[in-house]
Amino acid sequence: MQLPQQLLESIQKTTGFDKEAFEKVHASGNQVTSVRLNPSKPVFQLTNQPPDCYRDNQLTRVPWTNFGYFLESRPSFTFDPLFHAGCYYVQEASSMFLEQALKQTVDLSKPLKILDLCAAPGGKSTHIQSLISKDSLLVSNEVIRSRANILKDNIIKWSCSNVMVTNNDPRDFARLENYFDVIVVDAPCSGSGLFRRDPDAINEWREENVQLCSQRQQRILADVWPTLKKDGILVYSTCSYSMEEDEKIVEWLQANYPLSIKSLSIQPEWGIIESGIAFGKSSATAGGGYRFWPYKLKGEGFFLSCFKKKEGEVFSGNKSKSSLSTLTNKEVSIAAGWINTDGLCLQKNGNTVYAWPEKLKDDFSFLREKLRIIYSGVEAGELIRDKFIPSHALALSHCLKDSLHRIELTYDDAIRYLKKKDMDNEISQKGWQVVTYRGQPLGWVNVLPGRINNYYLKELRILKDG
Repeated sequence: MQLPQQLLESIQKTTGFDKEAFEKVHASGNQVTSVRLNPSKPVFQLTNQPPDCYRDNQLTRVPWTNFGYFLESRPSFTFDPLFHAGCYYVQEASSMFLEQALKQTVDLSKPLKILDLCAAPGGKSTHIQSLISKDSLLVSNEVIRSRANILKDNIIKWSCSNVMVTNNDPRDFARLENYFDVIVVDAPCSGSGLFRRDPDAINEWREENVQLCSQRQQRILADVWPTLKKDGILVYSTCSYSMEEDEKIVEWLQANYPLSIKSLSIQPEWGIIESGIAFGKSSATAGGGYRFWPYKLKGEGFFLSCFKKKEGEVFSGNKSKSSLSTLTNKEVSIAAGWINTDGLCLQKNGNTVYAWPEKLKDDFSFLREKLRIIYSGVEAGELIRDKFIPSHALALSHCLKDSLHRIELTYDDAIRYLKKKDMDNEISQKGWQVVTYRGQPLGWVNVLPGRINNYYLKELRILKDG
């Protein structure tokens, strides 16, 4: 693996950099695989009943999160039904350090409004959702529409009703001045921290691109800064080694905005390096944050820094007129046969029914007027001529009615279902039913006389053979 010489020269004075160790770890060809469990779907205990993807794998914990595990080898996640059910997320371990940033700077037990600005494909958003209270609101944004759809799919799999997926440019959030308690910016970057995982990225790396990324990162932060309220927390991160995208951005923020840097407590055995004079330490670099070097820990290259906003006004309010309609009593009665509505309110957009958290209804309505919404709450289904057609999202959600009939599948049948193949007609009970694997819903079938219609979404189906 031939690393760019310009990169090596540019980071030689960076805190914790060891050129020999850096080149050696990239030449080794070692790959690190890690997953983060979904605490709302506790389908297995790792010590006695591992899911299919963990079989024959030695597990060790990712030390800076309660939900992360390293795998000894990388299985085929595509052929684990629990992956499709949203029981875990395959995520790079270093980026799970976001959990420490939030736990140490924010009271996560309180209702919070959080913006994950550059959210696709959804690793950090699903992680945030696992940490916040049920009365908190997460706006999960992605500026590229195709990636926003991938983000939506992962949010649906994670089974959360307190999330809105949006497709906006950072500048659009200026309409929400002083609105958010926390903003997470995992900024688009030159990607050098992922060289070991994606060797092709080495050929694409250019010093000029680092400069362009640094300028774009400054624009993104400038655009979104007004939407953070006073005493709010900004978490900034990249998967780049370059100081121009890391410590220099911290230095730029300090020079241009009223903020203080938040120091985090880290354990020496984690191998994470504090960088910068912002923490009152002598250093060759400016700025301050936390660096992840792959020869010091089990993970890829990563940088994170936290800030507290010192100035700002009180948010002026979120009064709005909802563009959605309320269901009639008859429609509510029909939908209630499918949806556990405790703590939820039902809204209708055309024929589509959405389940929103009752306590977040005003915020959801307000944000619909300000942002380009891709998805909100739980899309429960459609009401057409007094008939309810359930959605895939409802099957995976926690507001699915417990009384609905479920069909437990074997592993082989679950894979057939996920490939959207025909299923054996051996089910006596007719009508819509949820199919499950190890108790976890995968989607819907409709059992008719003589056949079973597989309603797994075509765009999500497994295409390759195992």
